[in-house]
Amino acid sequence: MKDDNKDTFNSRCILRGSAALILLLWSASAVHAQEAFAGKQISLIVGAASGGGYDLLGRLMARHIGKHIPGNPQLVVQNMPAAGSIAAANHIFKIAPRDGTVIGLMQRGILLGKLSNPTGVQYELGQFNWLGSLNSETGVVFAMSAAPHRTAKDLFEQELIVGANNNADPETAARLYNELLGTKLKLVTGYTGTPAIQLAMERGEVQGIADWSWSSVNNQKPDWLKEGKVIPLMQAASNRHKDLAQIPSVLDFIKGDADRKVMDLFLAQKIVARPVIAPPGLPPDRLAMLRAAFDKLAGDKEFLAEADRQKLEVGPISSADVDKVIAKLAVTPPDVAERFKTITSGK
Repeated sequence: MKDDNKDTFNSRCILRGSAALILLLWSASAVHAQEAFAGKQISLIVGAASGGGYDLLGRLMARHIGKHIPGNPQLVVQNMPAAGSIAAANHIFKIAPRDGTVIGLMQRGILLGKLSNPTGVQYELGQFNWLGSLNSETGVVFAMSAAPHRTAKDLFEQELIVGANNNADPETAARLYNELLGTKLKLVTGYTGTPAIQLAMERGEVQGIADWSWSSVNNQKPDWLKEGKVIPLMQAASNRHKDLAQIPSVLDFIKGDADRKVMDLFLAQKIVARPVIAPPGLPPDRLAMLRAAFDKLAGDKEFLAEADRQKLEVGPISSADVDKVIAKLAVTPPDVAERFKTITSGK
């Protein structure tokens, strides 16, 4: 005869044993998570020059994200500005250890780097592990007050000499605007980053810049805006910035659908404007820890308060939302990609 009581007792024992095993494995995993970064130092490679918007945001993030990572590691910033972050992205892809101890804050140009600088790119965009983006951005064409330009219309009627850094938005934007819109921007390229371009503008070496993030201008040179030392002429983003309601968008001057598709490709970068990456091949548990830590920045009151004090615009975007943009870029029609490549290469 079947002993129902015995079967019930055995089932309860199995369930209790399974629960105990799950609890044991969870506890071991939690301990392992603590050990993964405890006492460690994480290098945050900023693919931009010291003193610029990327650098300031990177150092802000470095001061706060460690407390959200199990083991509370210290983050140390290292600047690697060459080639508009392409050198930094190559380093993280090929050389950096794949254990979570090296991550990077890149310039958004790496998203289309394979098109704008195919010989220099040694990474595969889809193989990076994306932790998120610190913000979206609106790029602005600025002229110094000493230049004769006062409105966007002037960009089409007289030459504006603009400074740029190789393979970064100030250079890419100028080439695209000249080709797609018909502006008369004369490029002086080779500067190390936006801070160097600012100095060139002050010295009169150049008359302006084709793409300077609105948030960075407000943070780094608010007096220039207040005193009218620089004049915003045209904005670049998928949507108009609330502070720039009267400033025309680059999309206002697009002449046809083919040109619009190329411009939309460029503007997609603005959504993921301050991307934070980790190397390919990270252990899943460490990647999960880093992504969770990044997500917590969005609600970190100390992080947000310091950003506000420094007048740094932040609006962290999750890894899932960044992945959607990367997936969209991956299916860019070949003709659009080829035209973007041809224009931005300057050949």
